[in-house]
Parts: sequence; structure tokens; C-alpha cells
Amino acid sequence: MYSRPGCGLCDEARDVILAARARASFDFDEVDITDKDALELEYGIRIPVVLIDGEELFEIRIDARELDAAIAS
Repeated sequence: MYSRPGCGLCDEARDVILAARARASFDFDEVDITDKDALELEYGIRIPVVLIDGEELFEIRIDARELDAAIAS
């Protein structure tokens, strides 16, 4: 997940991801885009952005059911 500190939507997304992780085992990495110009340009106004296996699946909001389905496939 691409995020930045102080982002309320990022906090919500992290909670959804961690709840899903409690139901199914998977790796979770969070990348702070602060002070990284290329990442700020690509993701800055869309954070949080969640990728699964390199594919962008969510931005701004995460649907827990869609996340569970993506993890299961």
C-alpha cells in the first residue's frame, strides 16, 4: 500500500487490510510516499493505493469483500 503519515484514508485502508490478514495469511508492505518525488507524482492525490501482485486494485477506498476475493484468487 502506498500511503503517507497523517492520512486518515490510509489509516482506514490499513485497518481493512490488517483485518483481512487476520483471516488469510499474506505479506503486507506499506510504502511512505513522502519525499519521494516519483511516487508523489504517481500516487499523491490517490492515496492510499493498494496493489496486489503488482496490480493496482484500490485507490482512496478499499472494499473488504473485494479485497478478500482478490486475496483468495
